[in-house]
Amino acid sequence: ENKLCFDLLQKRVRDIMIYFLREEVAKFLSDYCRSPKPLKPKNVVVMNGCGSLFSALAATLCDPEDAILIPSPFYGVITEDVGLYSSVKLHHVPLYSQVVRSDVRPFQLTVEKLENSLKEAKKEGLNIKALILLNPHNPLGEVYSSEEMISFLEFAKMHKLHVIVDEIYMLSVFNETDTFRSVLSLDGLPDPQRTHIIWGVSKDFAMSGMRVGMVYSENRDLVQALDQLGCFHGVPGPTQYQMAQLLRDRDWLNSEFLPENRQRLREAHSFMTEELKKLDIPFLHRSAGFFIWADLSKYLSEKTFAEELFLWRCFLKHKVLLSCGQAFSCVSPGWFRIIFTDQLHKLKLGLLIAHFHFSSCLLVVSPMEWD
Repeated sequence: ENKLCFDLLQKRVRDIMIYFLREEVAKFLSDYCRSPKPLKPKNVVVMNGCGSLFSALAATLCDPEDAILIPSPFYGVITEDVGLYSSVKLHHVPLYSQVVRSDVRPFQLTVEKLENSLKEAKKEGLNIKALILLNPHNPLGEVYSSEEMISFLEFAKMHKLHVIVDEIYMLSVFNETDTFRSVLSLDGLPDPQRTHIIWGVSKDFAMSGMRVGMVYSENRDLVQALDQLGCFHGVPGPTQYQMAQLLRDRDWLNSEFLPENRQRLREAHSFMTEELKKLDIPFLHRSAGFFIWADLSKYLSEKTFAEELFLWRCFLKHKVLLSCGQAFSCVSPGWFRIIFTDQLHKLKLGLLIAHFHFSSCLLVVSPMEWD
């Protein structure tokens, strides 16, 4: 092996590969996010997964001990992503299962709730620098409308907050009646310099082991700062090449993979929701992502987080893996995230085991389904 000229080749090869992938990402997002104008490759940053992007964004947008608003429940790993080496905190905007005041659905996010949480954070002496929005939402499966997203972005602009919009499930909306619109499809963002959109291949392409995430931002200072952190979060050259080839294969994606993926998601979701109805388990009926947010509080002897954790351990003991609400900072005990994107025989077995071991724990409640 000739190591004499590695220093000459290293930067050259890396820059070529990254720019090549950036071009494909910009074209891909322009098409699938339905951007009114072609997105620019120079505004794309690619890293080894969206977790790395959250970490890098927290490090560049915030100072240690600053805080970021995030509606709860939310994908709990974000807490470690932003806090691990940046010491950035998350300030929760609590969403409740009960429909109150002007809400029209459970766990509804509104500008009023954002405003109230921001006021509370300031009273606590926190310096709020940004807002994180998940759309489609994990674990709720919620798809926010364009009107809702614009109202959230307007709120952030008024308070001079950066907004990190995680759209990692954008191609996993499987009900044709539900329309997802990326914020990149909007004719004009309220504050483009403070709006940053994340996407990755792990969910929509069922490739969790391929750590490739990307952020699009028109803020050149931010992009340059993220590029400087790229040496800690780089994507190997062969992986970049594979991803570029995949993103450019539009014929296969549009005619085969994406339609078939949505169909399989739809069928698996339909099976699981029908089984939950038979068990009289309330749940949010949504049509995005890989999961169902279900209320198992009738299995709790009392509605506390200690009992929720006990129930989770019971499931785990019998080889049924669910995620309890505490993992998502849910404020209401008893909610669990159920993943339905597995083979049918495995879903049936899991339901059989769960029903056999926990039917004796049921409390009497009226069957219902959240609409």
